Amino acid sequence: MPQTTPTPDGQVADAVKGNWVDTIAPAWSRPYLRLSRADRPIGTWLLLLPCWWGLLLAAGSTGRFTLYDAWIGLGCAIGAFLMRGAGCTWNDITDRDFDAQVARTRSRPIPSGQVSVRQAFSWLFIQSLTAFCILLTFNVTAVALGVASLALVAVYPFAKRFTWWPQVFLGLAFNWGALLAWTAHTGSLGTPAVALYIAGIAWTLFYDTIYAHQDTEDDALIGVKSTARLFGDKTHRWLRYFLIAAITFMGLAMIDALAGATHVLSLVIALCGVWAFGWHLMWQLTRLDTEKPEVCLRLFRSNRDAGLIPVGFLAAALLV
Repeated sequence: MPQTTPTPDGQVADAVKGNWVDTIAPAWSRPYLRLSRADRPIGTWLLLLPCWWGLLLAAGSTGRFTLYDAWIGLGCAIGAFLMRGAGCTWNDITDRDFDAQVARTRSRPIPSGQVSVRQAFSWLFIQSLTAFCILLTFNVTAVALGVASLALVAVYPFAKRFTWWPQVFLGLAFNWGALLAWTAHTGSLGTPAVALYIAGIAWTLFYDTIYAHQDTEDDALIGVKSTARLFGDKTHRWLRYFLIAAITFMGLAMIDALAGATHVLSLVIALCGVWAFGWHLMWQLTRLDTEKPEVCLRLFRSNRDAGLIPVGFLAAALLV
């Protein structure tokens, strides 16, 4: 196994330069925050945004947004940070041997020796318990959905060992918040939330295939599977399929939730958000060069902005 040579200050190779963890966080906390990917906030955004989609769509379907809904949105934000951190911690525990063999991940806290496996498990427990306390402030059905998501979180790190489609498992886990937030508002699961969930899974397949193209050479050497390796030079074609699926199911979710439930203008505004979201994905596709890791990383990170587009339009639709 290649030996890891951490940077003098312990920074992770693919972290955002000048991030708050590496600059202002207390030195003792930095290895744990890096383990949670707090220095790479895009993952928290990608976990949070489907929650906000589900919450705002549910609010639009009922025509009300209360102070408690504001707490649901804030609770989802805190929970996304914590559960993304817990998921990344679990991922790094299970992948520590793989990470030590990949150039981009060699500097992560466990393979670089900044954090022991025992310490990582303790940090995993702290994050999960705190997130569970927040979950308990939601209704019983939402709590049950939140607990059920743990099975997907547990399985995901192993998916790349047995399937060429680990991005599907990531999509199942990362978009669960669309179901949970809808249910936290309405008290029960509805078909618009399911359609939104499927749209999110297609979106995850889109952006995480782009992300996975950074590591195709290393992944091939160590036997890790991914859609990036599976699609190869047909990636652009497959991403078009995922783009179409994402906007189709998101549009169906908007129509199902808002048609007849609110003013027709609210539905029009929401569907404009779907259109703008689709154009952002198309913009990414036209600029994608799978042979350039820096381009893949930049486009992957741009999905925060892509996911915020439906949030903005759904919020505007509520004001009508």
